[in-house]
Amino acid sequence: MTVDAVIIGSGPGGSTAADVLTRAGWTVVIIEKGRNHLLDARDMTKPASDYSNDEIKFTNRHFLGPDPFLEPRTFRRGHDDGDHTHVGEVNSIPSTVGGGGTHADGKTPRFREVDFGMLSTFGPQPEAEVADWPLTYDDLEPWYAMVERAVGVAGTAGANPFAAPRSGPFPMPSGAPMYGATLSTAAAEKLGFHPYAAPTAANSVPYDGRPACNNCGFCAFLGCPIHAKGDPVALLTRTMATGRAELWPETFVSRIRTEGRRATGVDYIGPDGIERSMDARHVIVAGGAIETPRLLLLSRLGGALVGRYLMVHYQTIVVGVMPFDVHGDRGRAVTHVHDDAMIPDDLSRAAAREAGLPWLRGGMVEHGGGGMPVSEAKIYPWGAGHGATMRDSRMRRHLWAFIMQGEDLPYRTNTVDLDPTVRDVRGFPSPRITYRGGRHELAASAHHGPRLEAVLKEMGAVWTLRTSSPGGSFEGIRRRMIPESRHVIGTARMGVDPATSVVDPYGRLHDLDNVVIADSSVFPTASGYGPTLTLVALAARAAGALAGTAPEL
Repeated sequence: MTVDAVIIGSGPGGSTAADVLTRAGWTVVIIEKGRNHLLDARDMTKPASDYSNDEIKFTNRHFLGPDPFLEPRTFRRGHDDGDHTHVGEVNSIPSTVGGGGTHADGKTPRFREVDFGMLSTFGPQPEAEVADWPLTYDDLEPWYAMVERAVGVAGTAGANPFAAPRSGPFPMPSGAPMYGATLSTAAAEKLGFHPYAAPTAANSVPYDGRPACNNCGFCAFLGCPIHAKGDPVALLTRTMATGRAELWPETFVSRIRTEGRRATGVDYIGPDGIERSMDARHVIVAGGAIETPRLLLLSRLGGALVGRYLMVHYQTIVVGVMPFDVHGDRGRAVTHVHDDAMIPDDLSRAAAREAGLPWLRGGMVEHGGGGMPVSEAKIYPWGAGHGATMRDSRMRRHLWAFIMQGEDLPYRTNTVDLDPTVRDVRGFPSPRITYRGGRHELAASAHHGPRLEAVLKEMGAVWTLRTSSPGGSFEGIRRRMIPESRHVIGTARMGVDPATSVVDPYGRLHDLDNVVIADSSVFPTASGYGPTLTLVALAARAAGALAGTAPEL
């Protein structure tokens, strides 16, 4: 069998490419190494009912994968650490049908104009290799609008004073705010910040046959039991309804086969453990910024820059405990954010000068509540007082937090490659992450953290704590140097020059004419916004270029 395209990965990028291509009449096979809990196996035009509000199932039993014992990753901070210092979970995004879209709370911000021209706007940074994108916001705006409608994004146009212009309104109005967010918004505004209702791919009203979010509180890191989150279930069910797609879960692509400047197909290992091959006229790789470079390295494709410039968002985390219940256990995990840390001001310019840097950029700041009950229960000492401590719930129902998704800069030394000694359950080399935050990330975190603490104190916090990921620690909590952000970016950057990039402006490998990358690995810079909507828009644009279709307006 020869199909028009084989798509490796069923997450937001892969599902978007499949949607665009099948609607253009292409035949596709979507290969996903994880299990299928998203679509009904009896009728893949409908969602499944495998998800539940079960914290242990998702956070401890690897329901969405990957299992770090079967598919370990390795980590080190630099070459001086040897082959690795850690084996297990590192920056893991779900390995399942639907990929990373299944576990997130659905925030879908657009990048702004400046995010596509960082070098031109701000200039270089020491040690980093900041680059302009080979496209502009205006090039991507029609695709942003198209995928917002396809997925279903709720938001309020004009609520964010720093937002880039839109060609039309959001498909849905903003959903209900968390109670705590109404308090943190008021406190932030009093101190001069500009919080707003975060754009989210969680339905605020019934949309596309799926219900509105019921604000159950089990959102981040869990699949949505009622499928109110549209990304990527909306795209995959629509793709399967065309009759032009097949979905192969529990299937691992081990190599992209090539002849000259063209890929001829892929080798894969199915659930039976047997390696086979299939032919395809095009290969679309959408495994994410760790698994995509891993496959390119296994296939010996893409050139010397594959795996370089890994970015993961250097998170600044500030928590405060209030003398009252903020009800942080209900609602979507984050309903409000603010962008002020991404906007240069006199204070950030002074902090940059003090750090000996030309400029500083933070990231989008998320306003959110505490964790879930099982995680909370592990914090408190066991014994007769445990029940009373849980009922009081200082570390969940009284806790409010800010997480700044700080802009990582692209450093050549932050990489994904193949570990020389550790292998996965199938016998293939595990991906190795080498990562260390740079001077810019450390200085930006040190500058913006105290400003966020001030907001929590204005909100009424009786005490606050501040840390960062990686490298920080709360008092009494073990220090971890492994990045915990699930925003994984870079490693196959786009550009016009093969000497400085891996793919062209449409995600096509410079050294192969029919292999396209459709995930966040193509980003030249990270921005301080979550990457999902931008990678989806890029995937739609790349697939549209293949099929010769324009964005549906």
